[in-house]
Amino acid sequence: MQKLPDRICVIGAGSWGTALACLLCEKFERVDLWGRDPVSTRMMEERRHNLAYLPQVRLPDHLRITSTLSEVLNESLLFVLAVPSHSFRQSLEDLRQTLESSGRDPGKITIIWGTKGFDTTSGRLLSEICETVFGDIRYGVISGPSFANELANRMPTALTMACPSLDDARELAQWFRVDYTRIYYSDDPVGVQLGGAIKNVVAIAAGISDGLGFGANARAALIARGLTEVSRIGTALGGRPDTLMGLSGLGDLILTCTDDQSRNRRFGFGIGKGKTIRKVQQEINQEIEGVNTIAMLYRIASRKQVEMPITEQVHQILCEGADPRHAVSALLKRAPRSE
Repeated sequence: MQKLPDRICVIGAGSWGTALACLLCEKFERVDLWGRDPVSTRMMEERRHNLAYLPQVRLPDHLRITSTLSEVLNESLLFVLAVPSHSFRQSLEDLRQTLESSGRDPGKITIIWGTKGFDTTSGRLLSEICETVFGDIRYGVISGPSFANELANRMPTALTMACPSLDDARELAQWFRVDYTRIYYSDDPVGVQLGGAIKNVVAIAAGISDGLGFGANARAALIARGLTEVSRIGTALGGRPDTLMGLSGLGDLILTCTDDQSRNRRFGFGIGKGKTIRKVQQEINQEIEGVNTIAMLYRIASRKQVEMPITEQVHQILCEGADPRHAVSALLKRAPRSE
């Protein structure tokens, strides 16, 4: 087994970035955590807690937190990104600029991200954005059914590390494998990214259904038919069917649709209860990736001519102001067909 590098940096000090940083502290001698807000990062450094997102979790003593990007550059040039999809491209561009300004070679870095979604400007996969900004570098995406709070509290979690090269995926998976994590590896980063992005839209639909009081039967039907939509668009865009039926597809879909720790499910629940989009966003006060994803996913499905009725109705609700009850009725009134 190859020896792990000594140092690594996590970009993004939200709940997921903090949880991944805590995990990596069990493997690496030095872990840096970068956050954009100097006030909150200074408080995290001093109090050793992320009071905004993971208040009950004490941060490891050898985790250094900073808001100065130039401070986190290190000789190994290993980075984990845990930022919202809408700021993914900008984070990469900032990282490249800082590397070049310090005389480092951007072509020698390794980037792994736990961000789930599409580029919100172009609708492209995040791997395509990474290749655009950095060219031919080693990269990977880590995804699967996981809540930050449970991971940070050392609860059993299974994830998938995907890279274009299976050898790279096998190596990078080691970085995240500890007593309470099971990290699988894959050479299908397209499928892993698609599963992680699309399931958030289905989770919003499941939350809306529960908010309307439609019960467990309707939720189960939405999950099952939602998996069909994940598979349709996932394979149309180049993902492998086995990947979409694995942890980063089916596994993540079930978790996100059924547990109230899911922001996307809670968001949909609030919409189903009749609250406005802005009101629910204010109540949750964290990034809701399904909201960022829905317009792009609907556009991609239309362009590819992939039938996605659940996605279509969520788009009608969030982007065109449709009544949630009418949208669900439209789903139920669809002509019957073989399964």
